[in-house]
Amino acid sequence: MNNDQNNQDKPEEKAHETPVQPNRTLQKQRKSFSKRVIGGVVGILVALLVIIGVLGYRYFDNATQPYNKSDTRVVQVEIPYGANSKKIAEILQSKHVIKSGFVFDYWTKAHNLSNFHAGYYQLKPSMSLAQVAKALNKGGSSEPIQSSTGRVLVVEGSQIKTIAKTIQKQTDFTSKEFLTLMKDQTFIKTLAKKYPDLLGSAMKAKNVRYRLEGYLFPATYTVGKKTTLKALVTQMVGKTDDELQPYYKQIKKSKMSVQEVMTLASLVEREGSTTKDRRLIAGVFLNRIDAKWRLDSDISVFYAINSDKSTLTNKDLQNKSPYNLRLHLGYGPGPFNSPSLISIKAVLDPAKRSKDYMYFVADLKTGKVYYAKDAAGHAANIQKVAKHNESSN
Repeated sequence: MNNDQNNQDKPEEKAHETPVQPNRTLQKQRKSFSKRVIGGVVGILVALLVIIGVLGYRYFDNATQPYNKSDTRVVQVEIPYGANSKKIAEILQSKHVIKSGFVFDYWTKAHNLSNFHAGYYQLKPSMSLAQVAKALNKGGSSEPIQSSTGRVLVVEGSQIKTIAKTIQKQTDFTSKEFLTLMKDQTFIKTLAKKYPDLLGSAMKAKNVRYRLEGYLFPATYTVGKKTTLKALVTQMVGKTDDELQPYYKQIKKSKMSVQEVMTLASLVEREGSTTKDRRLIAGVFLNRIDAKWRLDSDISVFYAINSDKSTLTNKDLQNKSPYNLRLHLGYGPGPFNSPSLISIKAVLDPAKRSKDYMYFVADLKTGKVYYAKDAAGHAANIQKVAKHNESSN
């Protein structure tokens, strides 16, 4: 019995034997593969880091170079009060003085050169970061200046918005700086105090778009080195005062203010092309003023809607701007452009007012102007111009 029992216990002993171990070769293969994968990933990461480092170095090195070594033109840059180094870097990048605002900000901080001052600076794209930073540390001017001698031509009949574009093209000043100055009441009051005969009535006018519209005399102005924008504008206003000096007494006798004379002159400037027609057109406008009629000038409507388009719609004609003299009586707020002395003199010495002309229409193709005393005559002139244009097409 004992032997049988022993025999029966043997299978149970086999059931509790140690399990077979996994294949050691397979384990080694797996470990080797894992090492290769990890090694490959690490290698790729190292390679990427090297590539990024090289590209980063090249980008940084390139960004520390001048924006354009051959571009020596002057770029006027305004650094506002309270601007931090990051904001200043953004301004310089937007003005194309430096390549990277981020690199400039980092570079100046690393070189302890970030103590910059507000003001206007004359910088060049050919300058290095060190030169730009040195200029900013030194400090700029309190107002825009011209860094090189130039000329500004104000064409007869130019509006302030047009003069702004001209100034940007021909000087270091921007149109934005100029238009901002045109709204600077402190500066304008200073001019009014300096030229009271010229600007006295302009300062009293209401609802004007630009107080100096009409008072920037059409002429060529020399802008020297270190000339400020205020000095340039003062020169323009001073020129207008010089031209009008011989006529102030005559203006008083006319019972018109300087503002009213300049307003009519600005309309005459654009409506007529010859001295004869300008005097006749001035007479028509004055006749309408005396009769308390609207001046009905399309020139006023274009200014009212502030547009450069060539034709007007019915909606434009109904624009409620006080400058719209198709809708409102009188002279309106003020001048529509800078008139020539010829147009100013035409208003002070109009022609043939005794003929009681109340209307005029111009043939744009021939330049001839037709005048009429009444609506019927004006309608006939309009038909005449229309027929002439049809036959010439």
